[in-house]
Amino acid sequence: MCGGNNLTKTVKLTPTPPGNDLLTKDEIGRKESIYPLDLYFCEECYHVQLGHVVDPEILYQKNYTYVSATSSQFVDHLSNYVDEMIKLFNIKTNSLVLDIGSNDGTCLSFFKDKGMNIVGIDPAREISEKAIENGIETVNNFFSFELALELRKKYGPAQFITSHNTCAHIDNLLDIIKGVKHCLDENGVFVLEVGYLVDVYNNTWFDTIYHEHLDFHTVAPFEKLFSRIGMEVISVERISPQGGSIRVMTQKRGGKFKRDNSVDKLINLEHELGLDKAETFYKFDKKIRLVREKLNKLVCKLKDQGKTIAGFGAPTKATTLMAHFGLDEKVLDFIVDDNPLKQGLYTPITHIPILSAEALYELQPDYVLVLAWNFAEPIMKAHQMYSDKIGKFILPMPVPRIVE
Repeated sequence: MCGGNNLTKTVKLTPTPPGNDLLTKDEIGRKESIYPLDLYFCEECYHVQLGHVVDPEILYQKNYTYVSATSSQFVDHLSNYVDEMIKLFNIKTNSLVLDIGSNDGTCLSFFKDKGMNIVGIDPAREISEKAIENGIETVNNFFSFELALELRKKYGPAQFITSHNTCAHIDNLLDIIKGVKHCLDENGVFVLEVGYLVDVYNNTWFDTIYHEHLDFHTVAPFEKLFSRIGMEVISVERISPQGGSIRVMTQKRGGKFKRDNSVDKLINLEHELGLDKAETFYKFDKKIRLVREKLNKLVCKLKDQGKTIAGFGAPTKATTLMAHFGLDEKVLDFIVDDNPLKQGLYTPITHIPILSAEALYELQPDYVLVLAWNFAEPIMKAHQMYSDKIGKFILPMPVPRIVE
């Protein structure tokens, strides 16, 4: 992120295909591309990142199936987010709002309902087309400084720019932030939400390490990055979506909003946890091995008893979890997912079928391992009938356990 080359490899995970590279039945048997999944620590700015970058066109323009609207919990989060941002930054009706990584346009739809002018930018073709069909103006492209020049010329300055869980997916983040600065009105605000490395480390959420996630963010490197191009971080808030995230609020240097003490508080927390030292991530690697041992012991015991186990959710992170922990077709009989774009497909490498959630009641597995653990609460609530009458849920992290 700082442009330095002083990188130390700290975590080595099992190489996998891209997590979203789900297969049709006819594709099973074809050669699957596998890429390294190693974590590196920058000794200069303390940023943590992947060492190998997969071509983004492979990741986002061929088999990308994540859709924001699939999760009712995340939809509620976005709705509340829009209300909070409008109030906090006094965003006026008819203001221009840009969303970088707009996906299906769920977030922008809430801004549109409030009378804002909206433009989304997203590289996923099919999802962008659906957003446009639903009345969300969307530019189907990767955001960059070059694209920012075109956007500013066509739409004018933006009073508010937002980005949800996108900044972890970008190789050249400096170019993106330069583009943001160019698009922003002089008194505009850029707010990004992204997974927080503090939560990943504390909870051993290693499966958030996958090829789409190039960066694992903390506040200290962010502050240096924004300062480098004439912007400033004015506030940071810890939030719950995607397991654990931060909302980073920024503006052009000298903007109208004052910086609060939340920025320094989190930078101090990161220092206390040792996230500015490579040695800390060697310990993280050991923690991952302990979780693997505990989960493998649990599921092997159940399989030895003749129990059937299904998975719930086929998110990208599940590919990392299944590959590194050896959760193959001998362990998981099938997987269910609420996203219709994934149903009828098969997981990379392991080729486990992905079915609709109705399969829990039709096939009645003894246990369900929640692979989409960040949505465990709404999943278990929605399927309380399963746990009441059929079987039990298993949570893989931070400590593997059967939900009694």
